[in-house]
Amino acid sequence: MLRILGSSNPFNRAMGRRTAMAISGLTPFARTAAAGDQSVGAHFGQAKQILLLYLQGAASQFETWDPKPEAPEEIRGPFGAMPTILPGVRICDQLPKMAQRIDQVAVIRSMSHENNNHSNLYTLTGYPAANFTDETNPAVASHHPFFASVLDYLHEKAHPGELADLPYSMGLPWQFSSFSPLFRRAGPYGAFLGHGYDPVWTEFNGQVTKSVTRSELFGIGSREVRDPFLGITPESRVRLTRAAQLREGMTIDRLNRRRTLAKQLDNVSRRFEGALSDSLSRHRAKAWSLLTSGRLQNALDVGQESDRLRESYGMNLFGQSVLTARRLLEVGCPMVSVFWDEYKVVNTAWDTHMNHVTRLRDELLPELDSGLSTLLDDMRDRGMLETTLILLFTEHGRTPKIVTDNRSGGGRDHWSRAYSILMAGAGIRPGTVLGVTDSQAAFVKERPVSPEDVLATIYHLKGIPAETTIPDRLDRPVQLVEHGDVIHEILG
Repeated sequence: MLRILGSSNPFNRAMGRRTAMAISGLTPFARTAAAGDQSVGAHFGQAKQILLLYLQGAASQFETWDPKPEAPEEIRGPFGAMPTILPGVRICDQLPKMAQRIDQVAVIRSMSHENNNHSNLYTLTGYPAANFTDETNPAVASHHPFFASVLDYLHEKAHPGELADLPYSMGLPWQFSSFSPLFRRAGPYGAFLGHGYDPVWTEFNGQVTKSVTRSELFGIGSREVRDPFLGITPESRVRLTRAAQLREGMTIDRLNRRRTLAKQLDNVSRRFEGALSDSLSRHRAKAWSLLTSGRLQNALDVGQESDRLRESYGMNLFGQSVLTARRLLEVGCPMVSVFWDEYKVVNTAWDTHMNHVTRLRDELLPELDSGLSTLLDDMRDRGMLETTLILLFTEHGRTPKIVTDNRSGGGRDHWSRAYSILMAGAGIRPGTVLGVTDSQAAFVKERPVSPEDVLATIYHLKGIPAETTIPDRLDRPVQLVEHGDVIHEILG
């Protein structure tokens, strides 16, 4: 069989009977829920859009949402625990803006799993990699798809023939881990559904304003790095990749003539190739929408926002990407992901094996505090929180003890037995703090939550029935999550 983009999945051929049966159950189920059938659970289908903010590298639970001020200093770290607007709830004192907005989100302090080495795949798909080699290879055929890719697939099957002028799923500021010096990490891809369900990626186009000395792997040597997550000029943008832009000299009229010719060829080839031709047509239609969508190009131009708002988000790549994401959601893009990604040196982004304290104090926490707090205010003021689900994810936590031996500036290592995430918006009960860890934030004492539980909750809020399946490469039905349950305590 001829394969498109290396995959013989249902995207490239006619939908099988099992697939049709699975998808056909979505629409009537959603209609039943809309009619008031309470059996589907609270807030089923309330999330019309999703914004994922992903802190790659693993953010420390101690220095964010689950500080332990009574623990010894080598465990609690040098930062304090700040009272918040919620009585009795404290968070890291380096997040003062979020301390005044913690009543707008749900904090899950009891995340836990056994995949301790940058489990992006498990976090984003619900299915862990077989080993670290698989985790650092996005092309492994057995990988499960990113939850955004699943939603894209299900939407297309529920709305056949629909051609939107906006992508279903977009990824900012660049293709995940494409600036990593060693690894190309798995996770946010269409996997066995096919590359047609990858996010539409942007790229960074601008000037970096700050540099920093970064320690190389395990502290062996160091070098100066101009990192866009530290600061960028106001003229900088994230934009569509060059492959999704019109080449110089190519006008819309010329493109239209080429499209007309392509349609004529499609009509001939469809008689002989069936679903394969349909697949090519979908790719071509998607490319056409990217090249010609004025709404998309307009949304990417954050220069239309006030200087004051842009500064409030933070004039750095994370802050401006989050603002761009809000603009994309506002014009109707269903799913946007912002990845705070490692850049040119390993153990960067939130992977703080080295220089843990200084990087958190001077780079990571202030930018997160500004970007996230401004986003919540901005979306509330625009009336977008009611139907937009906001997710602040990281793949695991960090060790209870700060390691100082032979480390540049000290650091915390990987720890997946206890960590924290945030959720907000559509259907999430604001002001909820779920789960309890022990006195050293090392193990969960009450209400453990897995990535699968979180994904089950996302699908629920998107109106996807728990029994829904998708077809793998051999057209076998696969559950969206195998063991996850909806986290009802945070809904309301």
